[in-house]
Amino acid sequence: MTPPLLEVREVVKAYSMGSVLSRHRIRAVEGVSFTMKAERPEIFTIIGESGSGKTTLARMILNTVSPTAGTIRFRGTDLSKIWRGRDRLAFMRGVQPIFQNPFDAFNPLKQIDRYLFTTARRMAGLRTVKEIEDRADQALKKVGLSLVEIRGRFPHELSGGQLQRIAIARALISTPALIVADEPVSMIDASLRMSIVNLLRNLRDEMGVSIIYITHDLATAYYISDRIIIMRKGRVVEGGDARAVLDNPQHPYSIQLKQAVLSPDAAGSGGALLSAGLVESQAELGELT
Repeated sequence: MTPPLLEVREVVKAYSMGSVLSRHRIRAVEGVSFTMKAERPEIFTIIGESGSGKTTLARMILNTVSPTAGTIRFRGTDLSKIWRGRDRLAFMRGVQPIFQNPFDAFNPLKQIDRYLFTTARRMAGLRTVKEIEDRADQALKKVGLSLVEIRGRFPHELSGGQLQRIAIARALISTPALIVADEPVSMIDASLRMSIVNLLRNLRDEMGVSIIYITHDLATAYYISDRIIIMRKGRVVEGGDARAVLDNPQHPYSIQLKQAVLSPDAAGSGGALLSAGLVESQAELGELT
């Protein structure tokens, strides 16, 4: 039987705070559980405001932070057993991150194509110049760019939307099964957000890549998500099918989030959070987020 792609079980992350004489523990994540199947690529969204624990959870899934309690398994392997060597490299090939600010992801003094070439060597194990450049070009074409367009260019010569596409291309070079995208559109101009959101959908539909999409933005979550969990103060307060939860939230906090992005009339009508047609408009999405 094929193990789940990702299995998160009763995960807790606690931090010690304060001075030596008055230390106390804060639980950033408290008992979170969910499973993503290997057979069915999906976009699984973690929604929450700043301080909800969603980014801490993402870091544990990326294995850069260890849980205080609970287990996280990728393809059946406990991440606590993966620290170095071939196992670590295999994990990094299978799980790739996309971060919030594309301008912070690249050194302004380094040409963009160098990042792609280095990733092709280290993560894909390619050796010849032709193999490396071909893999970089293939990845760029999947996000609507090409090596010819970005060769020799520095980050300041590209827009935020282009840089985020390049960050996604870089993640695709190792042909991952899972991408963890932490607020990938929050630092991008509103007019460009839908291009990145639609690109994530294409990765799921055309390439079979599962995505953990972390956001505070219910508009994009409603548009692209298959399933969601809503976090508050480290806990999951509600979860399930994305449209079902966002159309008819049950928890008071989920209701509050929904009302925050709706007009008073729409909030009181009991209608859908956002229609697909509304979200598809780039200009309207910019007004709503």
